[in-house]
Amino acid sequence: MLFEEPQYTVIELTTYIQDIILNDHRLQDVWVVGEVSNMTQAASGHWYFTLKDSKAQLQCVMWRSNTAKQAVVPREGDQIQVHGHIDIYPDRGVYQLYADDIRAAGIGNLYQQFEALKVKLQAEGLFDEARKRPLPSFPQKIGVVTSPTAAAFQDIQNVLRRRFPLAEVILSPTLVQGDEAPSQIVAAIERLNALADVDVILVTRGGGSIEDLWAFNDERVARAIAASRIPTVAGVGHEIDFTIADFVADRRAPTPSAAAEVITPDSAELRADLRNLTTDLTTRIEIHIANLRRQLETAQRTMQLTSPQNRIANQRQRIDDLNRRLLSQLQAQFRQRRERLQSRTAALHAANPQAILERGYAIVYRSKDGSRIQSARSERPGTGITVQLHDGELVARVEDKDTHERYTRTLF
Repeated sequence: MLFEEPQYTVIELTTYIQDIILNDHRLQDVWVVGEVSNMTQAASGHWYFTLKDSKAQLQCVMWRSNTAKQAVVPREGDQIQVHGHIDIYPDRGVYQLYADDIRAAGIGNLYQQFEALKVKLQAEGLFDEARKRPLPSFPQKIGVVTSPTAAAFQDIQNVLRRRFPLAEVILSPTLVQGDEAPSQIVAAIERLNALADVDVILVTRGGGSIEDLWAFNDERVARAIAASRIPTVAGVGHEIDFTIADFVADRRAPTPSAAAEVITPDSAELRADLRNLTTDLTTRIEIHIANLRRQLETAQRTMQLTSPQNRIANQRQRIDDLNRRLLSQLQAQFRQRRERLQSRTAALHAANPQAILERGYAIVYRSKDGSRIQSARSERPGTGITVQLHDGELVARVEDKDTHERYTRTLF
């Protein structure tokens, strides 16, 4: 039996390839280094350009929402680093980089250091999902590793007061930028780990350049986060910023405020959930009571149907029904037999010779021996006959029919 080869439409195949690309996390968070070519600024504010090197080229697009955040506009021939994700542009059937950040290639040395440490720690298993710990659902004490003067710390407190004011915030202060920052961040994490009742740690700072965030790419900080006995959440920079701390932490948040939201439930949502649960519980109880009431009513009806008194009443009614049916059958039989008797009586009466005679008929038989005469041709003239009528008999003699009219003598 031959099997037909599967066939795809163009859009089906394009969508299939697009799904493969979108499901590859490596292609959804990439930095690409290359030379700018075919740079175009559309009237819509979007940028369209090509990144190329000596062997290949990659089409790129940056939407207006991201172009407004860039410090400089790339020019033809510039060496740049572009961050974004890969996706398919179905109308042309090509893949392209959807960029969200552009940096000058002058920071390439830091980028190489970042990638080298990332590869090293990943090989050691520090990024493995299997070692990531779940966050507490309702943290009572939250440790925060950041600068006390940073806006990020105020943002965190504002979010926590709004979402979950029951939690206590313990600040472990540290520098978050500069050469001394890594060792202070490590010490701040260790201070919180020395406390017995801290439920979760936030390692945070606001946005900045790659140099500003470099303390969170330090190997010492990464290992301190990995060694923490308390679950940690990294909320460093803006949404497009990624640091080594993000990969090592049990959970990454795009911003400090988002980190505060990640670790706490929303009290407003909890109240809404409580109201919904109360309503649901009330409804379930009402339904349960209604079901029990129906079961009770059913049981009562069953008891009534199966009670001796009800069974006796049913038997009495059944006897009454049988008596009525028996009486009806007997009456029907009496009527039927009476009608049959009347019919047979009438038939017997109709067959009685006396009744026949009363209707004007007569019986003729020979006077000599009393035998009945069945035919006029069987008797000869002169034979004595007796004619029986309903009220008596007549004696006569058979005469010749040809001479009867002329016959005048006395017969007897």
